[in-house]
Amino acid sequence: MASTFLGIELGKRAVSAHEQALNTTGHNLSNASTEGYSRQRVEITAFDPIYLPGLNREETPGQLGQGPAVARIERLRDQLLDQRIVSQAGGEGYWQTRDPYIRMMEQIYLEPGNNSIRGKMDAFWDAWQELSLYPADTAPRNAVIERGKTLLDGIHDRYYSLKGLQDMVEEDIRLTVDRVNELSRQIGGLNKDIQKIKAQGDNPNDLLDRRDLLVDKLSSIIDVTINNRDPDEFMVHTAGMVLVQGPIGRQFELQRGGDETEGYSQIVWKDIQEPITFRNGSLAALVELRDETIQSEIQSLDSMTMNFVDMVNEVHRAGYGINGSTGQDFFTEHHFVTNVNGNYDRDGDGEYDSTYIFRITGTNVLENQAQVGLTGRITLSGAAGEVQVPYYSTDIVSDIVTRINNSGAEVTARINRDGHLTLKGTTSEGRENPDFVIRHIEDSGHFLAGYAGILNASGTDGAFDWGKADAAAAIRGGALNISTSPIAHPAGWIDVNPVLIKDPASVAAGFGENGRAAQPGNGEAALAIASVRNSSVMVGQLGTFDDYFADAVGRIGLLGEQSNRALETQNLVMKQLRDMRQSVSGVNMDEELSNMIKYQHGYAAAARFVTTMNAMLDTIINRMGV
Repeated sequence: MASTFLGIELGKRAVSAHEQALNTTGHNLSNASTEGYSRQRVEITAFDPIYLPGLNREETPGQLGQGPAVARIERLRDQLLDQRIVSQAGGEGYWQTRDPYIRMMEQIYLEPGNNSIRGKMDAFWDAWQELSLYPADTAPRNAVIERGKTLLDGIHDRYYSLKGLQDMVEEDIRLTVDRVNELSRQIGGLNKDIQKIKAQGDNPNDLLDRRDLLVDKLSSIIDVTINNRDPDEFMVHTAGMVLVQGPIGRQFELQRGGDETEGYSQIVWKDIQEPITFRNGSLAALVELRDETIQSEIQSLDSMTMNFVDMVNEVHRAGYGINGSTGQDFFTEHHFVTNVNGNYDRDGDGEYDSTYIFRITGTNVLENQAQVGLTGRITLSGAAGEVQVPYYSTDIVSDIVTRINNSGAEVTARINRDGHLTLKGTTSEGRENPDFVIRHIEDSGHFLAGYAGILNASGTDGAFDWGKADAAAAIRGGALNISTSPIAHPAGWIDVNPVLIKDPASVAAGFGENGRAAQPGNGEAALAIASVRNSSVMVGQLGTFDDYFADAVGRIGLLGEQSNRALETQNLVMKQLRDMRQSVSGVNMDEELSNMIKYQHGYAAAARFVTTMNAMLDTIINRMGV
């Protein structure tokens, strides 16, 4: 039998349910502008009736209800959409980080223009052309020196600007790693609180929103995947390993690099000290910018500078100044090792274990168009290991030189002004290998040995390999025909020879004959230096210095265009996904106000019902009886 006070209890439940619904609506309205907030809904269900199936009860014409009850307060969220946003956010973070740095790189390159390196180099060549017309005068020599200094100032400025940008990225990496560590700690802490609340049977909606917001922020920094199949242990993975597992948030650490990374840090797991490689996100963009994009531009500038300096010095050493001096370099070259054979102690144990050689010059004079009549295979060091360069009996010398330069090896070839084959080390793609060091030369035939006069013998026994001391013994002519490797980043320290600055009369303008100094009116050396401008001296398809500048401008322009378009695409994709999530989880003011009116009327009706039941009970209690 139903209680006399059933109506009061029923009304109380109705008032309480609508009060909670109103409070939740107010909570939604007050957090409409809160980042990461998901709207919440009160699920109101009918309370259990008085008589349940299987229990003894009176014969009544149906079950008698007991009013409403709040089953749960839940947030509206699409988990599949959230996972898609997390997977896409890394791309947006990658390009948002990369794009401004690429724009800063574009500002460093002033090409084309009078103040660009190319403009200053053109003025340098013009000065030599002028000296070739007036080789007996001092004024053209002063012009050559000053324009050389101006050119090097431009090269130095570009190098230090790129290096400064690289240092800026390094600092950004440090700050970003700290941010990732903080996010992982916060997510772990939220997991701990969420587990406690769920254990009590409640829905920690606001904490779940905060955790999802932190995961969103984390996913734009590094590529992450989430695993919430186990409700008691929310997990975040990155780089194939667990970053957050329940209350545990693992940490990253920056491990300072050695000479091979120029002191730049490497990101490792703090607990196991293993390196991490990210595929996407802002942190991946920063590491790629520092170690690949900017480093590649610095290496390209170094390569151009070293080739430029080496070519000018080669001609200048053979020329004579008006004071009769010869054998002078126009630009200073500082060698990494002082040993004339290039021997170097790479592992620091006090004994020579390597040979650092930049340039090897053959002893024999070759003709570019001469048919070699030899067959064999040249083996050179490359970025991914050894590179094979075949040659055939029908090849001419220039064919083999071109094939070497287009092979992808980190060794280039050219025929110098005296007709000798010259091999040079280039910048190294792998950070573990030094720049401008020839690491391996081998010839199965006799082109490099007997024909060009570079190696003493063919085959593996006559090969040059840098991984041992006294490797120069495999080179014909030994120390007389080699140049040891320069100090790293010549673009930052190359300068005009101070001897020439002090005495401009030492600037060479002409070539001598039979050991005699050049005649005062001989401008052949100056003309030969001016002609270097159009000589084939660079790597692969970049035949001349003009080709280098054209390629540099095009490369930077393409990088800027690529980053701009990719960023626009990623922004559009993420905007669409976020708009879809907002339509599901966002607070709609009109909808909330409509719900507020509905709950308000329900609350008023329930209160009126309680008032009516109170009046009925008053009649029974106070007005019935004697």
